[in-house]
Amino acid sequence: MNLRENFLSYCETKEFEINDHQLNIIDDLKNFYKRNFKQNFLTKIFNKKENKAGYYLVGDVGVGKTMILNFFFNELNEKKLRLHFNEFMINFHDFIFKNKDKENGIDYFVKDLNNRAQIIYFDEFQVTNIVDAMILGKLFKKIFEAKIKVIFSSNIRIKDLYKDGLQRDQFIPFLKVLENNSYEKELLIDDDYRSKNNKNFERFLFPIDQSTNFKFNKFFREITKNKIKNKKILEIKGRKLEIDNFYDNVIKFDFNELCDRNLGSEDYISITDSCDFLFIKNLPNFTENNSNQQQRFITLIDVIYEKKIPLMITSNVGLDVINSSKSLVEPFKRTVSRLYELTSINYN
Repeated sequence: MNLRENFLSYCETKEFEINDHQLNIIDDLKNFYKRNFKQNFLTKIFNKKENKAGYYLVGDVGVGKTMILNFFFNELNEKKLRLHFNEFMINFHDFIFKNKDKENGIDYFVKDLNNRAQIIYFDEFQVTNIVDAMILGKLFKKIFEAKIKVIFSSNIRIKDLYKDGLQRDQFIPFLKVLENNSYEKELLIDDDYRSKNNKNFERFLFPIDQSTNFKFNKFFREITKNKIKNKKILEIKGRKLEIDNFYDNVIKFDFNELCDRNLGSEDYISITDSCDFLFIKNLPNFTENNSNQQQRFITLIDVIYEKKIPLMITSNVGLDVINSSKSLVEPFKRTVSRLYELTSINYN
């Protein structure tokens, strides 16, 4: 695997900046690959250290973690899966429900996972659900015991995952499993490449006034020209979710329709599966008083980013000054950074 050479060529083709920090991570990933996939009988004998099956890349938003791990993942020829973590946990709970008659549901899930992948990639890993937090220790212990390799990107250190979360003591076993089975590496770069390279984010309109509403509605009319408005009904595990403004895979929502209702990642995944372009009106500023809505918005943007859906938004405030509730400051940095990209005129 000529990882460094291929990465340099990739960056040149994409006209990406190259820096030593990123090259060091590339070299480290090559070593991770060799230790886990290319050891023969002799190297295993002479290598006294236990190889760790996890690679956890941490760094601030916009430093290139996703770009590097996407590149590495695409270079692999092994059986592999790239999943949004919310989607992975939905699949897990569905599998357990369908196999509820079996005593060791986690064992069956991991066996099925092992048949499908030698390596799994979770981008922008975080945990916000107490139900997931309580089960992750057992689940990932089995995953690592099955020698399934796992790579993570995150802007949160392992020791700080689910920090200040409810009943965090029940989450500690998972942190220990992750720490014991993963190489934790940090990517340090001063610039947020997403915001730096997307100054022309003309699809994020603020403040909400007659001028921005006019631009928003004008662009919406242009993109839905010759499209027929329908009411779309999504069925999600027996629940029905109605979408009033559905124009042949172009959808318009008010913020409250998406984030001031009891919706979660399953709903957002279903919406984006029916969507090529998304319009969101009336994004508020965030405070302690609407932290629940902010958490849903973070989840929504994670799903939208994973599905590569371009956005147009009207907001009360600009991205450079938008506020956050105290408990969500760190994950919201990632959301803001992704919004720079998703609302850029260069993103479509």
